[in-house]
Amino acid sequence: MQTETDTQVLAALLDWYREMGADTAVAESTVNWLERGDAAPGHTFRLPESEARARPEAEARAPETRARPAAGPSQSVDSPKNSAPPRASFQAPQAAPRFDARPPFSATPPDAAEIAARTAAGKAESLEQLEAALRTFDGCGLKATAKNLCFYRGAARARLMIVGEAPGREEDLEGKPFVGRAGQLLDKMLAALSLSEADVHITNVVYWRPPGNRTPTPQESQVCRPFLERQMELVEPDVVLLLGGAAAKQVLDVAEGIMRIRGKWREIKSGQRTVKTMATLHPAYLLRTPAAKRHAWRDLLAVEAALGKTS
Repeated sequence: MQTETDTQVLAALLDWYREMGADTAVAESTVNWLERGDAAPGHTFRLPESEARARPEAEARAPETRARPAAGPSQSVDSPKNSAPPRASFQAPQAAPRFDARPPFSATPPDAAEIAARTAAGKAESLEQLEAALRTFDGCGLKATAKNLCFYRGAARARLMIVGEAPGREEDLEGKPFVGRAGQLLDKMLAALSLSEADVHITNVVYWRPPGNRTPTPQESQVCRPFLERQMELVEPDVVLLLGGAAAKQVLDVAEGIMRIRGKWREIKSGQRTVKTMATLHPAYLLRTPAAKRHAWRDLLAVEAALGKTS
């Protein structure tokens, strides 16, 4: 008998699947794709039980039919010189209609991509110009699979800048960071400090959604870093709050896990300014682990105190 605890565990597991991008059911049971052979992915692999029993009997009654290829219009099956089976002709299937008319994406080598990113970001004199540079930048492979650029939401200038990991499914569809369930929780956390979207600047270390909501690779984060650094210079925050381990490792250049570095003040250079920075737990983690909210709340209180001192 399923208990209430079991139901809560299953609900938490489904929430985790959804956060990781597994939000669509494709079959009632798992399929071993390696056993499908040449079967097309869109067709059912396993035969009905009645057909599976009848098929070996039918094949045993007609062995020659299986072994002999179909004769073409210009060849005789009984001809000795045509006894070898003809080579099968391959006809490429028609390409499915494309709903996205974007030109094919060509990846740029990592070193050249980072140089191009730093050059493009350095020329931006405003957030509008920085966004335009990102839209034409092809050095990050994530752009090829994402639907939209997720630049930022909130105020163009803000005393508090929040940097997360990467856009998720909802963010990719809407073109803004932190608009899904994690973003809704983030808004509630900010409201507890009497802050709204108009008071903060929210972005991520990468600007396009990684496939399957995976963690962005160090290479992907590094290519986007010049844009993030220039964005921070233009926003001119007094405090930068880093959400999650991926954002903390990228911005702070540390290797420790988030539980070891959260809640500790550090300083980073942003142009000619020195900015106070703290890492805390990502709202997506708090949704999966509600007991950890007490740690995040302590970090938020420290951020509130820091903003009060710098006012």
